[in-house]
Amino acid sequence: MGKRLTQIATRTGDDGTTGLGDNTRVPKDSLRVQAMGDVDELNSHIGLLLCEPMPPEVRDLLVEIQHQLFNLGGELSIPGFELLKAEALAVLDDALEAHNAKLPRLQEFILPAGTRAASQAHVCRTVARRAERAVVALGRAETLRDTPRRYLNRLSDLMFVLARVLNRMDGGDDVYWKSKKLDEAQSS
Repeated sequence: MGKRLTQIATRTGDDGTTGLGDNTRVPKDSLRVQAMGDVDELNSHIGLLLCEPMPPEVRDLLVEIQHQLFNLGGELSIPGFELLKAEALAVLDDALEAHNAKLPRLQEFILPAGTRAASQAHVCRTVARRAERAVVALGRAETLRDTPRRYLNRLSDLMFVLARVLNRMDGGDDVYWKSKKLDEAQSS
């Protein structure tokens, strides 16, 4: 792995390039850097979500996810390197199954709203989808393992489920989409 940062303002990026973990330099708008940035943004949004009240098991899960996203970012920063393990994907699958089992089945679409924590979880969901798209684009241009793409796909699903969990934390509910067409069909 490359050197750890000892100073932040190196000025080496002033020319529009950035250093990867293998000490190569790439343009800051490269697909790899875009994917790394989206994963970093997602991790930051999860950090913001962690400022909200939530059940301890959800908090612990989100902290673990932050560590795994850091691994994912590290893996993206070193072409050909593996940091994100398949076990991290299994943690998401287990959490999805456990939390989804406690929720009522969806009958309608829901809006990304409700409590502040649930709304922030929805922001995390959408940023995870963007990060996933960036990783897919990078994977079309360069060889990547499947685990990073699969992890982001599952994480987006999990953030949707956690938003529903967080909306119910104090007896609340999801915010349902009001469709005129659906309302008319139900009243007929």
